Amino acid sequence: MDVSEPFAVETVLAPVDGSDESATAVEYAVAIADRYDASVHALFILGRGVVQGMNAGTVDEADVADHTRQFLEDVAGLADAHGVPVSTSTAHGFSPVRKTRHPGSVVLDAADAVGADFIVIPRESVSDAPAEVLEKAAEYVLSYASQPVLSV
Repeated sequence: MDVSEPFAVETVLAPVDGSDESATAVEYAVAIADRYDASVHALFILGRGVVQGMNAGTVDEADVADHTRQFLEDVAGLADAHGVPVSTSTAHGFSPVRKTRHPGSVVLDAADAVGADFIVIPRESVSDAPAEVLEKAAEYVLSYASQPVLSV
């Protein structure tokens, strides 16, 4: 990139897992999108325990769907308050049949799929809540992303 060219961002990817840390990352993603007149794509990643629990029938899929929907509605509300367009999607962060599928690879695949120019990812969480799946993905994304990454 030529030094005289301005930095351009069209889509900011915000991987989230419903944690407080991912809510903070969304705030940063919206601020960056607002600054660069870009959009935000919030990707809600379901963790291994949640997915295994739903498959085993020990975790209520309706509860997971309600929690995910509410979190993404909050994201949309924040983006809307700043006039930032937002899109959302949900993905499983793990696969029982594909060993190379983990939260970090899911984030990078989604970044390519949505054409993200910038990624804002929560850094490691200080809690051990099983629903918080992104704490281990940050290092992977920072190491392998082709886009600029902000870890908050």
